[in-house]
Amino acid sequence: MVSMGNGRSAVFRRRNVIALAAAVVIALVATFYVVSNRPEPTAESVVDDFIAALGEGDVAAAAELTTYPNAAETTIGQMFEGLDPERASFDLTQFVKLNENTGFFTMAANWNFGKGKDWGYQVQGGVRDLSMGWRIQWDPSVMAPDLGIGSKVRYDRTDAAPPLIFENTGSVLMNEQIINVIVLDPATMPDPVATTTRRLADVIKPVAPLVTSESMLAEMDKKPGEQVVAVKLRDQDFNYLDRNNEFAIPGIIVDKQPTLITADRRITSPLEDSLKNVWQANRDETAGWAVHIVKPDGTPVRQAGFQGPPGPNINATMDSTIQLAAEDAVVSAGTPSAIVAIQPSTGAVLAAAQNNQAIEQGPVAFEHLYPAGNTLDLVRKAAGLEKGVDPNSLSAEEIEKTGHQLGLGRNYDILGMDQETAVFTASGSGMDQAMNTEGAYPAVTPFGMAMLAASISRGSAPVPMIVHGQPATTEIEAPPLPPEINEQLRNMMRDNVARGGGSYLRGHPGLMGMTAKAGDDRWFFGSRGDFAFAVLVADADGSDRAVKMADRLLIEMAERANQK
Repeated sequence: MVSMGNGRSAVFRRRNVIALAAAVVIALVATFYVVSNRPEPTAESVVDDFIAALGEGDVAAAAELTTYPNAAETTIGQMFEGLDPERASFDLTQFVKLNENTGFFTMAANWNFGKGKDWGYQVQGGVRDLSMGWRIQWDPSVMAPDLGIGSKVRYDRTDAAPPLIFENTGSVLMNEQIINVIVLDPATMPDPVATTTRRLADVIKPVAPLVTSESMLAEMDKKPGEQVVAVKLRDQDFNYLDRNNEFAIPGIIVDKQPTLITADRRITSPLEDSLKNVWQANRDETAGWAVHIVKPDGTPVRQAGFQGPPGPNINATMDSTIQLAAEDAVVSAGTPSAIVAIQPSTGAVLAAAQNNQAIEQGPVAFEHLYPAGNTLDLVRKAAGLEKGVDPNSLSAEEIEKTGHQLGLGRNYDILGMDQETAVFTASGSGMDQAMNTEGAYPAVTPFGMAMLAASISRGSAPVPMIVHGQPATTEIEAPPLPPEINEQLRNMMRDNVARGGGSYLRGHPGLMGMTAKAGDDRWFFGSRGDFAFAVLVADADGSDRAVKMADRLLIEMAERANQK
């Protein structure tokens, strides 16, 4: 008997599948036939049931219909796990009963991994009548062409050469490099102290003196029996230290991982994670795919796929000269501090730096909302001038509206970055309440105050961006302040530097800015030419901390510019 093109098919879609144990499957099948008086399985019905079980993703049921259930379950289960398809379909395209004891069939399979990602093929199999009834003659090739005993099937993402991230001046800012992750493996340590941690500490001391035997043992005590990362080393550091195979220490594993890092190890910025997000999105958009059959010796044989093209390089807005100057300035305080710099004419974020105390609290430069105190006095003043009323008579909503005109509270959507500028009321934005540590309103971020300074300098709110050509978007539109009102704000900032709280900075020509405070937090925000910035020193131990940090920033920038 020959059956062709009968349209019988089964479709699997990714979901949580509860596979019954083999014994339970047999019991249920037997019960079904007794209770329903269904005829005994035939050669063709067993093939149908096998294909239907594959379509359901029921590995155990499909395997139980074969001559070697244990081996079949291992292979079929690995195939579904290794491919993890969005959708898989299986069709019986031909059945031939050769005689009373054997049959032959052809099955078409198609695995889908997303739009335009399909692996389709046909396989052939046999069916035999055994003492327990008809069964699929098991061979791994029933599931895929060229699939042999001990081989595995795998879906892989494929990537072309990784893009580079350039900084504002055209130099490489970040690129993918090999990071050597040095792992402590307690299971293979004969003596954690003498043999492993002390030897490792001596080896890495030239580049990582703070990683000691004691610190490594303390980390291991926190995770008994688990592998622990001791240190991560750039390739050039690792090669320098490993000139004579020094890392051949019992209990040490060296895991080489391609990682996107800064080309200049001195650069440490909260912008790094955001740029990594942009880089990863670039990679994801251009990624290819492949299905491999991996032979028992580990050799992959490609069955289907497409190699994606290289993604375009990324032109970040960071300026390394300003970034390094900001890093040198921000460490001058012993309490959490941050600096953010913006180019008013373009909205480019030029630099963002935090000291160690701030780094421990997270990306405070962009996300941490601090009580505003009198940081928004200029916004309040502008609102009063625009409405022709006493600024102190204005509501929070009226001040917020003017804040929008000055780049605050506009809920910017910046590619790759989570950020806030300011919130004026408890219901004023969908901000993460956890970032407003004191629950005070209004509240601002260092990024927001840099935006305020840039808006006043420019005469309108710039559209912020961390990658050239990819400006932020916002659903809150606001016209600029009238020029005469904006000029009054500039004059207030000039006066503050000339003879007010910022007079310590009057030696910097063309600088205008404002000092502000909220409790023990100290702020300075201002601009000079096409450069705007904000400085925060939280829990400051002196009233002039932010002003002196601003001074150091400007001095460092000038010195680095002269060195070029």
